[in-house]
Amino acid sequence: MDILSAARKRHTAKAYDKERQIPEELMQQVYSLLRNSPSSVNSQPWHFIVANTPEGKARVARAAQGGYGYNAAKILDASHVIVFCSRIDMDDAHLERLLAQEGQDGRFRDDAARAGQDAGRRGYVRTHRYTTRDMPQWLEKQVYLALGTALLGAATLGIDATPMEGFDQKILDEEFGLHAQGLASVVLASFGYSSSADFNAGLPKSRLPEALTFTFV
Repeated sequence: MDILSAARKRHTAKAYDKERQIPEELMQQVYSLLRNSPSSVNSQPWHFIVANTPEGKARVARAAQGGYGYNAAKILDASHVIVFCSRIDMDDAHLERLLAQEGQDGRFRDDAARAGQDAGRRGYVRTHRYTTRDMPQWLEKQVYLALGTALLGAATLGIDATPMEGFDQKILDEEFGLHAQGLASVVLASFGYSSSADFNAGLPKSRLPEALTFTFV
């Protein structure tokens, strides 16, 4: 499926066929899309928890209770659920890890290029830590880039998906011990195949007209 057709066809699934599982080779492509998502200054401030067993999905679903109970079935009945986590800070260890990986992957023509990349990225970190003081929000924005990449990519593979912000972050963070790892949960996404109960699958897509969406100068 070409990318434009996928964008037009995709929808947020409201109910899943719990008997249908996504083939592993397709999910491997989704994982690869996540790893290759863009991020500001290649910061990659994310971690993804994949639940593809009944036990794993039940752990994620513990965060969908009370006022978030409407999302429980979307977690439990889906083939796979991914918890999108963000780093809480960009510490030296992560910055050094990024630089070492970039060097290993051949991104620097010489030591000056390596030093320039390190200085530039640290400059962004200092800006968001001390000037705009929006470090968590900046890092979360990068995670949402990964989410968008995964949703569109899944659609091109014929996989249905559901992004969810409706969950108890405190419960989920405690369930997976995220704070001790320097992480916090940001958003969930279920992946699978719609069931006949997915009313949204048959509804037309609705978007504002181009004239209200774009300004051409």
